[in-house]
Amino acid sequence: MNESHSELPFNTTANYNSNSGVDIPTELVSEEEMASIEAALASASSSLSCSTVAELVSEEEMASIEAALASTCTLPSSSTASVLVSEEEMASIEASLASTRSSLSSSATPAICSSSQSHFHSQYEFQRNARSIQSITLRAKRRFSFCTEPSDIEDLGSLRSNQKKKSRVADSFFHRFRNKTGLFVRDITATEWCEKQMEFLLLFGQRKNTEAMKTGRARHTKLEEEVVKKVDLHVKSVEDAWAVKLTNFIIGANQLLLDGLTRELPLIGFAEGVWMVGKVDEVRMPVTETDRNPILVDIKTRVQDTLPAEPQRRNGRLQLMCYKYLWDNLVADSCFPSKQFFDFFSLDPYYILSKEIRESTAKSGFPVKTLDDVVRCYRNICSKLSPAKHELLLRYEYQKDNSVLGEDRFAYDSDWLKSQIMSCLQFWLGERDANCTPKEERWKCWFCQFSSVCPTNTNPDSTQGPITDNLNSTSS
Repeated sequence: MNESHSELPFNTTANYNSNSGVDIPTELVSEEEMASIEAALASASSSLSCSTVAELVSEEEMASIEAALASTCTLPSSSTASVLVSEEEMASIEASLASTRSSLSSSATPAICSSSQSHFHSQYEFQRNARSIQSITLRAKRRFSFCTEPSDIEDLGSLRSNQKKKSRVADSFFHRFRNKTGLFVRDITATEWCEKQMEFLLLFGQRKNTEAMKTGRARHTKLEEEVVKKVDLHVKSVEDAWAVKLTNFIIGANQLLLDGLTRELPLIGFAEGVWMVGKVDEVRMPVTETDRNPILVDIKTRVQDTLPAEPQRRNGRLQLMCYKYLWDNLVADSCFPSKQFFDFFSLDPYYILSKEIRESTAKSGFPVKTLDDVVRCYRNICSKLSPAKHELLLRYEYQKDNSVLGEDRFAYDSDWLKSQIMSCLQFWLGERDANCTPKEERWKCWFCQFSSVCPTNTNPDSTQGPITDNLNSTSS
């Protein structure tokens, strides 16, 4: 089932400590701003190189820029001293940047790429780099530098590499859009479907709700109500919201152990170094008492009475494998990383939960007072569970009458899953730009609300195709 991107409606903000005893002037350059300068220049020099055109920024120009920047990044031995950017240094920077801008606006620019798609991408890159370079002198005049002298060439290279990495992470989609919620399993599957569509969704808005999607969600709600009694709880804080998530897992896991079945079970854990959350449609306990490995099931609803195309089935398999990955990590060693959990989501472990939550958990058999108490119960129930079964199950239903169209039983493939997750994380963590869907799967574009503005569209005047039975009709 789709994980809602608004499951946690409470945004938390960090409390910044500004108890510095020094009045810092605003006309100087900070270390972060210098990192942005170097990153922008590195981006300009790398992205502007193209095999079909002469080098736009010469080595002399880049050397002049780097020399001017290096001269602004030195400090006296005193830790409290600061170095102003002199008029001569600023003149040198501005002269170098003016030369670069002149190269950017040369008549050779339009001839960089021959195809219309490549030309579109190149124009975008030129405009972005030009804007970055034009902002450098303003940034250089705004704050001041805390740079220290590297001891050797190796230290200098390591320093620049770390600065670029920090800048990239800070600008990444993960940091901008999932820093307080974690990455949803649905984010992984949507990225695998089409990275460019995922980029458009993040920047310009969510996917339009179709009747098929609404029908699918209603079906999942009905399935959940067949085995789970939902209780609406009022939450007053982000700690309350997370407590409800963890409590739902505890109740669902107990139901699985007692009754052999639960549905809409939330999962929270690490996946390749990032926090990931999801909600598995159904978890079944095998009928034999000797087999205690649960079966994970995902239910897809269809508008048409046919099974989906292979790319959709592949996407569904990826979703279920992510659930098994999270499940197995939770139950493997009973070492849910509590401190990292509290730190990442900016949570107070000793926050007193709302009265409704405390009363609800007491009725469910595990009275708690604080969020830390809930996490302890969460870890305890995980210790009683076994890893999920190696065989996973996708079930397809016809929306018209809820009849079963077919089932896809497949084996968990950890190597393939990790390669898919790592590829998606490269996009989410800003390590590369979004890729468009491959040519053999461009039929997906007919069902995309952003097709008219996508670089793959070679006919700008064309309109979006009708959204019928495809990704939007499979609501889980």
